[in-house]
Amino acid sequence: MEPNIFREYDIRGIVGKSLTDDTVATLSRAIGTFLKRNGSTRIAIGYDARESSPRYCDLLAEGLNAVGCDVILIGRVPTPVLYHTVFTRDVDGGVMITGSHNPPDYNGFKICLGKHTLFGSQIQEIRQIAGADAGAEVETRPVGRVSQLGVSSTMDVLDGYCDDIISRIDLGIRCRSPHEVRASITQPRRLRAVIDAGNGMGGVTAVPVYKKLGVELTELFTEPDSTFPNHHADPTVEENLQDLIAKVKETGADVGIAFDGDADRIGIVDETGRIIWGDELMVLFSREILKRRPGSIIIAEVKCSQTLFDDIEKHGGHAIMWKAGHSIIKAKMKETGAALAGEMSGHIFFEDRFYGFDDACYAGARLLEILSNTDKPLSELLADVPK
Repeated sequence: MEPNIFREYDIRGIVGKSLTDDTVATLSRAIGTFLKRNGSTRIAIGYDARESSPRYCDLLAEGLNAVGCDVILIGRVPTPVLYHTVFTRDVDGGVMITGSHNPPDYNGFKICLGKHTLFGSQIQEIRQIAGADAGAEVETRPVGRVSQLGVSSTMDVLDGYCDDIISRIDLGIRCRSPHEVRASITQPRRLRAVIDAGNGMGGVTAVPVYKKLGVELTELFTEPDSTFPNHHADPTVEENLQDLIAKVKETGADVGIAFDGDADRIGIVDETGRIIWGDELMVLFSREILKRRPGSIIIAEVKCSQTLFDDIEKHGGHAIMWKAGHSIIKAKMKETGAALAGEMSGHIFFEDRFYGFDDACYAGARLLEILSNTDKPLSELLADVPK
C-alpha cells in the first residue's frame, strides 16, 4: 500500500494504481476498525459522481460490515450532505467517497468520527491498522448490517438538507411566486446569479436551494459527469473560471458562483467578472457577522492576506491565523468557539447560524443574503479593501 495516499486530512489516490480494489477493501476494514475502537458503529456512507465511487461504496460497506459496523447508505450526494447527515441523523460517524477537486482518475475518503473530520495522527492510525494483518480479527468479529434512510435514502437526505439551508437564509422573496413578488409593496432586490458546478456535485443542491430562495439562475455544467468534460471542478484555478466570467458578463448577473467537485469549496466572481478570492470573501462574511456578534473569533489560514486579519480586528473581531486543512480548521473552531473560518482554497466554515462544517452551497447562500440586503454591487462592497 503506497504511504502517500494517507494525507493530512483524508485518504486519496489514483484509481487502479494507488487505489486498487484490494487496497480499498483493506482500507475499508481499517477505517471500520478505527471507528469501532472509538465508539462509532453506525456509519453513514455517501459518494460523489466519479465512475469508481459506486464500486468503492460497495467495498467500503463490506469492509465496515466485516468488522461489525452498521452502514447507512445515503447515495450520491455532495460532501456537505454527508456532513449534514452526521450532524442531523441517528449516526455516529460517516465516510464520504470523493476525489474532491482532483482529475477524474482520483478518488478518496473523507472520514468523520462523530461530528469531527479525521486528520493527522488519526489518519496515520488507520494506515497502521491497514498495514497489520487483521485477517483473524475480521473473521471473528460480528457482521454489521446495511440500511438506508427513508424510502429513498438519497432523496430523503437531499430534501432534508435543502430544506434546512432554505430555512436559515432569507432573501426576502423565498418561496413566493413571481406574481406575489410583483404585488409586494416593498419589493426586495431580486438577484441574478450564474452557477458553475464544473460537472461535479455542486448543482445537485445549489440549483434547488437558490431557486427556492428566489434567485434567477443561469446554470453552467450543473449535471454531474464523471469525465468532467468542460473543465476541472477546481475554482481556485483561474482557467476553470473563464466560462463563469464570460457568462456573468453576458447575462449581467449580480454574481457568479463556482463549486469544486464535491461542493465543499466555493469560488466567486463579481458582476464585472473579477475573481473574488477566499480571503476577500472572508472579509465580506466577517464584516456581516461582526455587526451582529461583535468580539467574535474568526479563523483564517496562513495563505490569507494580512489585509483580512487587519480587517477582522478593525471591525471588532478577534482574528486567529491557523494551519491549512479543512479538518484542522474545524478542530480549531471547536477549540476556540469561532463564529467563522475560511481558507484561500474556498473552504468556508460557518458556526454562525450553521453547523461549522465547510459547505459551498451554504456559503453561496450567505453571500446572496448579503447582496439582497444592499443596493450596492458586489464589487463596491470590497472597494475599500487594499489591492
